[in-house]
Amino acid sequence: MAATTLQTARPGQPVAESATALRDWFLDEVFGAAMTALADALGFDVLASPFMQRAYLAAVCVAVICPLVGSFLVHREMGLIGDTLAHTAFAGVALGLFVNAAFELSVSPFLSALVVAVLAAVLVQTLVERLGLYTDTSLAMVLTGGFALGSVLVTATDGGIAVGIDAYLFGSLATVSRGNVGVLLALTVLVVAVVAAAYRPLLYATFDETAARAAGVGVTRYNYVLVVLTAVVVVGAMQIMGVILVAALLVVPVATASAVRGFRRSLVAAVLAGQVATVAGATLSYLFGVAAGGTIVLVAIGCYATTRVAARGWHRVAHAWRRTVGA
Repeated sequence: MAATTLQTARPGQPVAESATALRDWFLDEVFGAAMTALADALGFDVLASPFMQRAYLAAVCVAVICPLVGSFLVHREMGLIGDTLAHTAFAGVALGLFVNAAFELSVSPFLSALVVAVLAAVLVQTLVERLGLYTDTSLAMVLTGGFALGSVLVTATDGGIAVGIDAYLFGSLATVSRGNVGVLLALTVLVVAVVAAAYRPLLYATFDETAARAAGVGVTRYNYVLVVLTAVVVVGAMQIMGVILVAALLVVPVATASAVRGFRRSLVAAVLAGQVATVAGATLSYLFGVAAGGTIVLVAIGCYATTRVAARGWHRVAHAWRRTVGA
């Protein structure tokens, strides 16, 4: 019996089972238990809901990885690449759903979106590095091409997959499964680890690419690393934000933290701003039954506007105080 079990075990199955057990332990015994205790302390029952606990955990992960990568993109004036890769991720989702419908297979739209988005990221950078195209030109070509491919695939089965794609377009809290959370947790660890390992060369190439090349930094290699990380982040955030609005979290929290001096401090401030936007947005989305992605973006923009007004008011008060003391 033991021999038969060993023979029928699939390659990698023990690793998958261990990963699943670790994910379930963290969801139930660590994060879930902490959220339930918080719900009891605050009397806010939504925190004890299992599907909302998954949504909150996904929101926290998204609010870490989006500003983390977006900080480098914004300072390079490459914020549009998030929108480009989101539209190509839409094509990847449509491809996965099309293959499932047309060939009766079981391809994960999440996985197909990740593959297509990464390939699109490499294509964008290759068009810039090898063919000398302007960055905005290559982004526009890949963005429109990706969305065109997605629209064709959606209608190729007489609209049969159009219903299933809505959650990917606009985001949904209800569709965040345990498996999706596990993948997003793994992607978060991966993105944080890569950024931590490549932080200095990425920073150097972001603020002075010419000097970085002269110093022997592999700028081209790190440019590819950054765009691939962006693709991973976009697809990871897609399940909550939707492909239409996911790019906002790469930019808006970073803009909110722009008044903070020092890149590292502003990066931390951007992550905190992202946490406020995603957690508050997810809560409001649940309470009022509205789209999660749109609510999160509106909260993020509200945070940006609030910080701008507060900063301007503080400067006026400080200026008036200096004038009074000087008088």
